Amino acid sequence: MLSMELTASTQQAAPSIMPESSQSGAQLMRLLQLSSPTLPVGAYSYSQGLEWAAAQGTVHDEASAAAWIEDLLRFTLAPFELPCLMQMLQAARLGDAQALRDLNATFLASRESAELRAETVQMGRSLVRLFGELAQTRQVRGLLAGVSEPAYPCAWACAAAAFELPEAQCRAAYTWAWIENQVLAAIKLVPLGQSAGQRLLLQLAAIGAELCEQPLAAIETWTNFAPGFGLASIAHETQYTRLFRS
Repeated sequence: MLSMELTASTQQAAPSIMPESSQSGAQLMRLLQLSSPTLPVGAYSYSQGLEWAAAQGTVHDEASAAAWIEDLLRFTLAPFELPCLMQMLQAARLGDAQALRDLNATFLASRESAELRAETVQMGRSLVRLFGELAQTRQVRGLLAGVSEPAYPCAWACAAAAFELPEAQCRAAYTWAWIENQVLAAIKLVPLGQSAGQRLLLQLAAIGAELCEQPLAAIETWTNFAPGFGLASIAHETQYTRLFRS
């Protein structure tokens, strides 16, 4: 009798557990899809100035690569790009096209070189085209219909809204994808071995997770002041030989 009661209890509990588990699993997979290096937007072709820094010897080993990427995390991604992304995500969820246009213009204005601007526009356009072809995310094109040059984080935020992804997980996934791309670039450019690359990922992911848990900066305090980064990107535009587009 006891075994029969336990079985009945388990059967009654199952319906309330499975849908929640299934939903969270689907959300996780969609989050991984958005943060995957296989997402066909061309992220792998950009180094964001890291190629010039390596050519000049500023980044020359594992420690200097970690320092360069960490500085960008702390001084550009966390205090500007992430809060802008989250505002874009909120606007996309509300269907606020005007707010999306304004935030997109703000982000484009923050790009300090022609390369950085071309990078985010190319990746944004590719993402809009990709998700415009999928039934689950076709609304992305509608949300961005009034944006002539959608920046990558704007398109990314609209896709995340279409997937109904949680804000905290979006911050972590976007940050991880950025870190991974920078580390992959460093492995090629310094060059670094695969073990060094994994050490960098562990180290920088811990920093990224810490930054993602901090309160987002208010819009009036957003800043991406990093002169060395801007100069590296500008210098990369005329670098004699290049592996990366920016």
